[in-house]
Amino acid sequence: MVQRIDVTGADGVRLAAWEFADPPAQGGEPGRASGVLLLHGLMGQASHWASTARWLAERHRAVALDQRGHGRSDKPAEGPFTREAYVADAEAAIEQLGLAPVTLIGHSMGALTAWQLAAKRPDLVRALIICDMRASALGAASQREWEDWFRAWPVPFATLADVRKWFAEDDPWVERPTPARGEFFAEIMVERADGWRPVFSRRQMLMSRKAWFYNAHWEELAQVQCPTLVVRGLDGNLGRAEAQEMVRVLPRGQYADVTDAGHLVHYDQPEAWRAVIEPFLDGVLTP
Repeated sequence: MVQRIDVTGADGVRLAAWEFADPPAQGGEPGRASGVLLLHGLMGQASHWASTARWLAERHRAVALDQRGHGRSDKPAEGPFTREAYVADAEAAIEQLGLAPVTLIGHSMGALTAWQLAAKRPDLVRALIICDMRASALGAASQREWEDWFRAWPVPFATLADVRKWFAEDDPWVERPTPARGEFFAEIMVERADGWRPVFSRRQMLMSRKAWFYNAHWEELAQVQCPTLVVRGLDGNLGRAEAQEMVRVLPRGQYADVTDAGHLVHYDQPEAWRAVIEPFLDGVLTP
């Protein structure tokens, strides 16, 4: 069962949270550990965590959040889409849903939100998994590339099959498109009168990305005191040297990688992803 629960984020923004099991009884359920909050990356949504959340829900309280500007959550025209707003939203969701002490699992932008929150509110966070997110600054050139990439999207797409084909085969901006990538983008499309378009505003996605790409985030990473697992896809955005430096900087860091996975590690290789994160979770979530 998947249940939608609306929560109120920073500035009164309505956020859609999705719980992948019946809510626990008052005071919790016997044998059920504290909560797990899953945070998607830029352009993602809670449904991208469905596979992970379902097996987590067998033993834990698993909730995935549509972050502001994404999925079924509010998309305020001018934001704010700052790092502070995203972190405050996650903080509010944890408190309103009673998930603390929570284990945060974040992909890409969601991973940055997760470690910034863990640094800010260590009392709320029990453990952390960082999936394919860099701590170093990306620079202005990276933002210009994203602007060009968004302009290249042939929207509106006539059919979902066209969406899958373009992102899995035809996207000229990606070296390694895959069928899983096509499915990933098909999930974030909605049918309009003229065809299929992204559920989000590409302008807002650039605003969200601009809030972090200029700056490095090593200082906040070093402030994370809880057990943390850094996971990278071998063909992803996070290089091995940087991932290992992140583990070194983290007071309680661990490292794992997933072969045959790109940036969308949990989506590309769900079974291998589970195999590398489950032992870590067993160690930190066993009552």
